[in-house]
Amino acid sequence: MGILDRIFGPKVPQISVRDAYALLQSAAPPIIVDVRQPAETESGSVPGALLIPLTEFGKRLHELPRERQILTICYSSHRSPFAARRLQKAGYAVQDVQGGLIAWQQAGLPLERKEV
Repeated sequence: MGILDRIFGPKVPQISVRDAYALLQSAAPPIIVDVRQPAETESGSVPGALLIPLTEFGKRLHELPRERQILTICYSSHRSPFAARRLQKAGYAVQDVQGGLIAWQQAGLPLERKEV
């Protein structure tokens, strides 16, 4: 077990952008949490994503219901695994979206533009 595993817990399962999109369209969709900073979302977000920047994650975990699956996403999949590990360690059912918004855009999946 490496140092990151000891600090953040074991690695979290990943989900492809296409599988994540399909889940978000289902009758019981997961919550998707975008961990980027607000200014980063000007280029677009996954429709319906809840913005909780990684820098605020610890103090905002209470906003996430434990009874729903959670997906984490960021721009390039560098920050979201840290959020996913934190959620997993806190007992949430979580998957990290592999490739982040870069992969989402490359797959041609829809984005939502929000006023920041």
